[in-house]
Amino acid sequence: MSEIKNIEGPQMLGHPKGLFYLFFAELWERFSFYGMRALLTLYMVNVVFEALVTRDFAAAAVYSSYGSLVYASTVVGGRISDKILGFRKSIFLGGILMALGHFVLAIESDMTFFLALALIVVGNGFFKPNISTFVGSLYKDGDTRKDSGFTIFYMGINIGGFAAPLLCGWLGREYGWHYGFGLAGIGMLAGLIFFWSGIKAGVFMDKGLPPSEEALNKTILGIKQKVLVPILACIAAPIIALMLASYEPLLNGESFFGDQNIVNVLFKGIGIVILLYMGYILYQASLEERKKLAVALFITLFMTVFWGFHELSGSVITLFADRNVNLSIIDAAQTNALNSMFIIILSIPISLLWTYLARKKNNPRTPYKFGMGLLLAGISFYVLALSGGSADENGMVPFSYLLIMYFLLSVGELFMSPVGLSKITDLSPKRIVAFMMGIWFLSSAYAFQVVGFIGKKLAVESTGSEVRGFATLDVYIGGFELIAQYAIGAGIIVFILSPILNRWMQNVH
Repeated sequence: MSEIKNIEGPQMLGHPKGLFYLFFAELWERFSFYGMRALLTLYMVNVVFEALVTRDFAAAAVYSSYGSLVYASTVVGGRISDKILGFRKSIFLGGILMALGHFVLAIESDMTFFLALALIVVGNGFFKPNISTFVGSLYKDGDTRKDSGFTIFYMGINIGGFAAPLLCGWLGREYGWHYGFGLAGIGMLAGLIFFWSGIKAGVFMDKGLPPSEEALNKTILGIKQKVLVPILACIAAPIIALMLASYEPLLNGESFFGDQNIVNVLFKGIGIVILLYMGYILYQASLEERKKLAVALFITLFMTVFWGFHELSGSVITLFADRNVNLSIIDAAQTNALNSMFIIILSIPISLLWTYLARKKNNPRTPYKFGMGLLLAGISFYVLALSGGSADENGMVPFSYLLIMYFLLSVGELFMSPVGLSKITDLSPKRIVAFMMGIWFLSSAYAFQVVGFIGKKLAVESTGSEVRGFATLDVYIGGFELIAQYAIGAGIIVFILSPILNRWMQNVH
């Protein structure tokens, strides 16, 4: 208790009171994000690209580009916050842009569709990385309550991720797509209201303020940076909208670029630059640093592979649920709530499992947990591949297969995601921790490139308004079996490499 007394500011349930304002702000922001995501692929296939024979391909390309840009934007937004705006101003700017994006989606016009997605991309870049970092800033260095605080905070993420698809999906089904998108926008505004009320109540004390007034008021081309940043953010939105709208391949399928669009090429270029710079860093590092950095890179690569399969839930798996799963209680959009539901149910039991194994000195080291996570991902997709054997005369499979798949995938996520981020900080030399954290966030962006690749390969071409049954089942089952093989293969590779990786990690568990 003495530790709590030494920390300034109001406390609540043994934690800084500001944590709970950030908890609700993030809950509603994730409500808006996942509510929109649950509807996005179905909306594109059934409305935006309805007239196209290649509507599945177009939806997969846009979904992939959107996801990649959403996560890549966090690296830029986090940097601007550190240097100029601070957490508070960044969160407000991001939240306003995201809310605007959701409300533009609620407009019944295909013309504004890509602009709406672009506003969410830019807004997420300012909001997402800064609210998470804000939570950490509420605790002093060495405060043993920080891990518990983040656990509470991440529970808010999953509560939002669970409730949003159910409510937005219901509205979209019963009253129209745009009502579902509108509710997502209201959720974002609710998050901003909670955040604003926390500021007015003084629970954040002096945390989250701009790094300096000089940085805010520094002028570029006669414009103060605190004004210039929002202007540039607004200018970026139509540019990103044009990139999202350019979803078609740059050249024909026989060319060097294949089916690559402008965003695919952009991320390949960024990837080459990152690899060259990492080679330079490894060259300069000592032998011990080099070994730890190699493990950090392997962990990032494994996590990218896992997220690449996991994020299919918002695209291919949603289409599979819509076209080939017997759904009665919930619809295809609402199945996006299943992952968050299992995360909420399983988080504490799996956390207790690691604690119990640690007491017994049997807690697996990080590489083994990653291997198990990838194996579980592979098994989960194999379950979906097996579902074809239980299809009825209309090519529809029992809902239980989808339920089991999400259960296994969620367990795999809990084996990998919570430990990955902390290990990146532990394995990276202090002088490049920020850079390695940027690489970690970019891994989610590259995961969506994997999502796009798979989504395009499993795209069903059709001119009819209704496409389902055995015509789609065969495509999905074959794809799921191939994904299962790749995921299980990746898991086996991790297990084979684990003894070496464990040695290279040295004292990092």
